[in-house]
Parts: sequence; structure tokens; C-alpha cells
Amino acid sequence: MNDIQRIGANSRRSRAVVHGGVIYLTGQVCDDKRGDIAQQTQEAFAKIDAALAEVGSGRSKVLSATIWLRTMDDYDGMNAVWDAWIDRDNAPARSCGTVGMADPDFRVEIIVTAAA
Repeated sequence: MNDIQRIGANSRRSRAVVHGGVIYLTGQVCDDKRGDIAQQTQEAFAKIDAALAEVGSGRSKVLSATIWLRTMDDYDGMNAVWDAWIDRDNAPARSCGTVGMADPDFRVEIIVTAAA
């Protein structure tokens, strides 16, 4: 178990887990829930950037992304931010769907797995 690094852990979850050269991030959401889909997506990506940097990784090392939207009406708006954020030379595997959010004011939650 010594090769597992848990970052930001509490009794319920870790913000990130690093094991075997892979980084598993918890779902990222915005801080300002009043924003539109673009603002909420940008905030989630900023948190992802910070979490990846904390463990020495970055966008070019993202292996997969799971994107949860409150409604598919936000799909195009989220994709506009995604297209500006993602390293296009190293596009990850990606899935996107709708889900009932833990807080109905969240419009998007993004989970990524990346190489360390």
C-alpha cells in the first residue's frame, strides 16, 4: 500500500489518488454555482489543472475524462470550453452524459484520469 498516494483525503474521499503512474481525480465542479455552463466548466478545468500540477502532471497527460451534465442543453457550451482547454495533440478518451447532480445548481462535473 506504500505505492498509493492519497491527496486531500478525509473520511469520505481523496481529492486525488496516485497509483502505478496513474492519477485518479475526484469529480470537479465550480465554486460559483450561479454561472452559466461556460463559467462552471472553466472553473472545473481550473481545479483539474491545479490538481494535476500538484502531482506533476498536466493536460497533455490526461488519459480519460467523464463529463456529467445536468442537461444535454449545455452540451455545446461545455464543448466550446473543452475544445479551448484540451491538448488537441493528446486528446483523451471521453464520455459525456446527463446525471442528477448532488446540488441542482451544478451544471457540470468533470472526472479525469491522467498519467503521472
